[in-house]
Amino acid sequence: MKLIAGNSNRPLAEAIAQTLGMNLARAATRHFSDMEIFFEVLENVRGEDVFVIQPTSFPANDTLMELLVMIDALRRASARRITAVVPYFGYARQDRKTTSRSPITAKLVANLITKAGADRLLTMDLHAGQIQGFFDIPVDNLFVGPVFIRHVKDTLAVQGKIPDGLTIVSPDVGGVVRARAMAKKLDCSLAIIDKRRERAGESEVMNIIGEVTNRDCIMLDDIVDSAGTLCNAAGALKNAGAKTVTAYCSHGVLSGMAVKRVESSPLEKLIVTDSIEPTPDVLSANKIQHLSVAPLLAEAIIRINQERSVSSLFS
Repeated sequence: MKLIAGNSNRPLAEAIAQTLGMNLARAATRHFSDMEIFFEVLENVRGEDVFVIQPTSFPANDTLMELLVMIDALRRASARRITAVVPYFGYARQDRKTTSRSPITAKLVANLITKAGADRLLTMDLHAGQIQGFFDIPVDNLFVGPVFIRHVKDTLAVQGKIPDGLTIVSPDVGGVVRARAMAKKLDCSLAIIDKRRERAGESEVMNIIGEVTNRDCIMLDDIVDSAGTLCNAAGALKNAGAKTVTAYCSHGVLSGMAVKRVESSPLEKLIVTDSIEPTPDVLSANKIQHLSVAPLLAEAIIRINQERSVSSLFS
């Protein structure tokens, strides 16, 4: 088995390798003057089971192209099997036609990865489950829920029991399934925020379905990008009488003014995973905390290599 890291999130790749007691395979990536990407494997991979670790986060086009070039190089170097390990799958939010003449870019990216020569995909908390069906190769979609649940228990549990007064909140209707699963595991109540904009140019109205008064609320989402919706939802929960509001998000994109919004919001904490390498601004933020998913990804990689069940990780 070989692990090869791209440049998108080198610290995560190194943490996965350390967890597995391995070294990353030697490889070199460089750019020509016009920013063309050149990649070269510097050791033999013939007949090897190779895992390419490369989230397609910012800059999404560059990291995606680098992933494709790496896969092609490994295929031409006669690797036995190539698994694209993409903890954060960019373009996942373009999973359907939103207007009459818009693309389904998630499907296009799936085609590109498959045609480049990947034999399977290992990813984490896909924005839309149906994206698995866009691929003509096996897809393992890991769930971060158990990592978050363990952190909640370590933080809040008293003598192994979650105290009364905890509510899991879905910040939109689309995330209800994810939030309900976490609420069931923690044996606590569930609330949903229903967002609507009555007319163009008017601010969103947030209706809260469920009881949040005098309760500790934990919002659960898969992607936090500009953080506008998350911070507005936190404000709505506080206005409705919530005691505290914390958010857990699988992928911390945190673009633009997101960090400043989080820092000035009613959120107590925003906990994200290291699926995307944090920027210096994110690392220095007081309210943003990171949880590592390297152990989860390492366990999935070793199970794939040994042809063992991956789904049993979450049973």
